[in-house]
Amino acid sequence: SKPLISHIPNNRSVCLSVCLSLSCLGVLPDIEQYFGINDGKSGLLQTVFICSYMVLAPVFGYLGDRYNRKVIMSVGIGFWSVVTLASSYMPREYFWLLLLTRGLVGVGEASYSTIAPTIIADLYIKERRTQMLSVFYFAIPVGSGLGYIVGSKVDDMAGDWHWALRVTPALGLVAVVLLLFVVKEPKRGAIEARPEHTLQRTSWLGDMKALCRNPSFVLSTFGFTAVAFVTGSLALWAPAFLFRAAVFTGERPPCIKGPCDTSDSLYFGIITVVSGILGVASGAEVSRRLRLRTPKADPLVCALGLLLSAPFLYLAIVFAQASPTATYVFIFLGETFLSMNWAIVADILLYVVVPTRRATAEAFQIVLSHLLGDAGSPYLIGLVSDSLKQTDSYLWQFRSLQLSLLTCTFVAVGGGAFFLATALFIEKDRQRASEPYTGQCPQSLPWGIGIFF
Repeated sequence: SKPLISHIPNNRSVCLSVCLSLSCLGVLPDIEQYFGINDGKSGLLQTVFICSYMVLAPVFGYLGDRYNRKVIMSVGIGFWSVVTLASSYMPREYFWLLLLTRGLVGVGEASYSTIAPTIIADLYIKERRTQMLSVFYFAIPVGSGLGYIVGSKVDDMAGDWHWALRVTPALGLVAVVLLLFVVKEPKRGAIEARPEHTLQRTSWLGDMKALCRNPSFVLSTFGFTAVAFVTGSLALWAPAFLFRAAVFTGERPPCIKGPCDTSDSLYFGIITVVSGILGVASGAEVSRRLRLRTPKADPLVCALGLLLSAPFLYLAIVFAQASPTATYVFIFLGETFLSMNWAIVADILLYVVVPTRRATAEAFQIVLSHLLGDAGSPYLIGLVSDSLKQTDSYLWQFRSLQLSLLTCTFVAVGGGAFFLATALFIEKDRQRASEPYTGQCPQSLPWGIGIFF
């Protein structure tokens, strides 16, 4: 196993560098002031990016099941680096160009997120795979948190938010070099009971039919959609919400002329890093221990994480104007429980789907979870906030956003329900994925989910 372990840090560096594209969200008040945009248009920064990422994911999923995966990821991340750098040079009269570059960033995101987990799946099996996926998925909260930290600190040091987007592309280029010269391309399913050469391939349509008739995959995808909805909303709006709360209570002056105060982005970034590490690690460990008692451990832990995150996120939103300290504590607890899902959801997909369909399954999960999740949630939150705003006072700038963010707590509860439903089918679907494969799609399920899709 020693040679295989060396691959993981390199995959992690890829995810970490791409997640740092969130540095632009760490300076959102500056961007709003620079371009003179409202909450609805601010939400488009995240929505356009996610929509592009979502549309391109099936393309990279198809390619990842058939061609050299590390080359595909390298090209995508290299393109991401160039576009991210270009986005820092957009003049204030052309906000639509910033939106365009944000959309093009989705190319890099789609290229690695659909493929990298399948490489790890071909290097490890069973409990070892869960551990390595946990290491990989540390990069999501850690990279996101560092995006806020780097963005806010670079903005403070340079006195210009544009530089927050000029630092991170270099990390993407480092990741490309590591991918090309260090990572080796493993054979699909090589260390499993059924390696790639023993599996029959089906058409893309056949793959999709099989996936849609896999209840564990579909239900866990809907559960993960709730995670995407909440994390997408928090990623864009949490620092801005905390800043508006401080302005409303008089603790901080409003942002009339840049650079704006980015301390909330810094604190939120630190919370995201720490809570992400604790959440991913604790989720994997709780799941490992619970597997000794029940084979339904993975979806039950995912459900527990979402159901526990909901009340803490609610308290964080409600207490924002009363106690900043309590708000940060509740955000930390809510994000910790929310992060318990990342590695486990990926592991569920990998053991209920045969090796030759995994990249396609990753792509399908990305499309559905982002289509109904964080592709629209930032824009939806901003749109609801604008509609609730009765005046343009500091009171209503804060209050309208506070009320719209409460939506996240109810979505989290719904996601927990989907994972509880996943637990009903997980044993049967895992067994089916490990049985000899004939190339035929499974029969339609009595509950009709295959017909629905």
